[in-house]
Amino acid sequence: SGKNVNILAVRETLESRGVLGQLKARIRAEVFSALDDQREPRPPLSHENLLINELIREYLEFNKYRYTASVLTAESGQPEAPLDRQFLANELRVAEDTSSKSVPLLYGLVSHFLNSSDNGGKVFLRGASLPTAPTGSNTVPGTDA
Repeated sequence: SGKNVNILAVRETLESRGVLGQLKARIRAEVFSALDDQREPRPPLSHENLLINELIREYLEFNKYRYTASVLTAESGQPEAPLDRQFLANELRVAEDTSSKSVPLLYGLVSHFLNSSDNGGKVFLRGASLPTAPTGSNTVPGTDA
């Protein structure tokens, strides 16, 4: 019975320090990583994916979704260290004012599109050059193998 009390005390201490959630997230990330070894390889971390993942990570961490952010980082292969905010803004050709710097870039981007009245309220999107998932064959599309 004394062991149970000690375990509960340790658990409460870990919870109060926010460590228990971090440990659970780390275990979750390791499980995803182990499962990934058995799945098809993920697409390469292209420049676009790097920027998109960083926008999402910044949003997740701002909203205290740290466990989700840790799994995203582990599963996507995103570098552990976040990209510099100014670098990210420059890459997206975004100029910021003081108020926009206090929230994730994703909020500013969504706000821009929600409040944009160009082209009758529609924004024309072009397809990005996304990487294709690696495959086991080297066949060229449109040819008979």
